[in-house]
Amino acid sequence: MRYSYEQLEQWDKEYVWHPFTQMKTYVQEHPLIIERGQGSYLFDVNGNKYLDGYASLWVNVHGHNDPELNEALHMQIETIAHSTLLGSANVPSILLAKKLIELWPGLSKVFYSDTGAAAVEIALKMAYQYWKNIDPVKYAVKNKFVSLKEAYHGDTVGAVSVGGMDLFHRIFKPLLFERIEVPSPYVYRMDGYGDEVEIVRYCLQQLEDVLEREHEQIAGVIVEPLVQGAAGIITHPKGFLKGIETLCRKYGVLLICDEVAVGFGRTGTLFACEQEQVTPDIVCLGKGITGGYLPLAATLTTDRVYEAFLGEVDEDKTFYHGHTYTGNQLSCAVALKNIELIEKRNLVENVRKKAERLAKKLEKLYEIPIVGDIRQKGLMVGIEIVQDRNTKQIFPRSEMIEHRIILEARKRGLIIRPLGPVITFIPVLAMTEDQMETAVDILFDSIAEMSKVVR
Repeated sequence: MRYSYEQLEQWDKEYVWHPFTQMKTYVQEHPLIIERGQGSYLFDVNGNKYLDGYASLWVNVHGHNDPELNEALHMQIETIAHSTLLGSANVPSILLAKKLIELWPGLSKVFYSDTGAAAVEIALKMAYQYWKNIDPVKYAVKNKFVSLKEAYHGDTVGAVSVGGMDLFHRIFKPLLFERIEVPSPYVYRMDGYGDEVEIVRYCLQQLEDVLEREHEQIAGVIVEPLVQGAAGIITHPKGFLKGIETLCRKYGVLLICDEVAVGFGRTGTLFACEQEQVTPDIVCLGKGITGGYLPLAATLTTDRVYEAFLGEVDEDKTFYHGHTYTGNQLSCAVALKNIELIEKRNLVENVRKKAERLAKKLEKLYEIPIVGDIRQKGLMVGIEIVQDRNTKQIFPRSEMIEHRIILEARKRGLIIRPLGPVITFIPVLAMTEDQMETAVDILFDSIAEMSKVVR
C-alpha cells in the first residue's frame, strides 16, 4: 500500500521524535521523507533525487542498494536471522572476529555490540574493570578517564561522561563520572599558540602534565584518531596521535582509540591509527563496519587486557556486559562481505585519490566571505561558517545560518548536515569524482546564496 506524502508527513509529526532535532522547529517545516536509495543517491517519496552528502550519517561505504551486500544479507537470512552469543557462538561472528583481528596487528579479541556508543561504553567498563581485576587494592583509585576538549564518543551515560561538547553534554553533568579534559589541537581556533608543530607540542605537554600528576588515578585516555568528527571535523596535525600513545605507555594508562567515525577507509587508510603506526590497548569500531546496512559495532582489545578477565567463577572477574543482539548473524555476515568488497574494489586507494581531487575543488569555497576554514581528512570535510573572517566570530545560533544553508543545498539536490557552525560533507565512500564535484558546486552555490542574504 502506498501512502501520500501528506499522510506520512502528518504521522511523522504526530508520532516520531527525531534524534538531535529541535522538534518545535522541525514540525514547522516540510520533512524530507526518504523512500529508497541507489548508489550515491537517495530518493524521497515524491521522487526527488539527492546526492547523499552525509553517507546517511557517515556509515555508507559502497553505495545504497549494493547487489553484493544485498545477496550476502539474503543468503544469511535464509539460514538464520539471530541467535544469542551469550554462552554460545555463531558462524558469521566467528569469521568476522577472525578477519578484524587480521586487520589489526597487536589486537587479539573482539567484543560485539550494536552501536558506536555501546562500543565506547564497553571500552570504558573494560578499562575500568581491567585494573580492578589485576589488583583491586593497588588500583582502587584508578577510576578516571582523560579525553579531549570538544570530545564526542556517543550518547550513552558512560560515553557522555568522556564527552567534552558542552552543548550536548552539560545537561547530564549530575549523572556523569569524573573526566579530565585536556586541550585538542584545534589549529583554526588556537591563534597565539604558534604553528601546527608548536600547537601539538603544547597539547601533548598539557596531557603529560595531567598524566605525571594523576596517572595513578587514571584508567585510560580516550581519543578519536586524527579527526574529532562531531566537534566539527577538527583534524589533528601529524604526530599528535603518536604522541598520545607514547605518553600512555610512559605513564602506564590504557589507550582507547574511538575509530567509530574514522574507520573503514574514511580517512584514506582502512583505519586511522595506521597513519601514525599506533596500536591502542582498546579500539572501538562501528558506523562503516556493515557498509551502512545494519547496526553493528565492535570493541577490540589485546591479550593483556583479555587475560585480566580470566579466573574461577567465584573470583568475579567475568565481564558482565552484553546486548540481546550482540554478534547478530545478519549484521556480521554483511560486515564480512563489506570488508571483502573494500579489498576487492581497492576502495581505500580510491578514497585517497578522490580526496586529493576533492581538496583542490574545495579551495574555491574560500571565495565566499562567510567561509572561515575548510578542514579535510580523506573524505571527511568540515566547512566552518563565520560572520567575520578576521575575528572568526560565528553567527548567533538564533539566526540558524547553517540550517538555512543545508535547506538551500537540499533544494539543489544535496543532503548534508551541520555541526554547530560547521557544514559537513561526508560522502558515500564509493561516490564518483564527478558526483563529488557536483556536490561541491552545490555547496558553493548554497553557501554563496546565504552569504548574500546575511551581508
